Amino acid sequence: MDSSHVQVARVVVNATKLDQYRAALKEQVETSMRIEPGVLLLYAVADKKNLTHITLMERYASEAARQAHMKAPHFLKYRATVKEMVQSVVLVETTPIVLEAKPQRSGKF
Repeated sequence: MDSSHVQVARVVVNATKLDQYRAALKEQVETSMRIEPGVLLLYAVADKKNLTHITLMERYASEAARQAHMKAPHFLKYRATVKEMVQSVVLVETTPIVLEAKPQRSGKF
């Protein structure tokens, strides 16, 4: 059985701060993927009809890896940086049913 932890975060960002938010999010995601072995996947996408509505898909090797991520200095920096930019956050805890992905051949999408 897969012991990974998957959660979805739905974030609404102040429209006047969207570019700043995206920059902070990009830095946080890239750092997490580079230095945290327990962070398996981080996707961030915006609603095409409302770019201020961001959905994050997060997959961790375990609940302990998720907890470690939440305490990591770069994540705490991100939280402090975006605090005034974010209007709301809804975290959705999930039970994985099927998690499949093709390996990437080179680099990012």
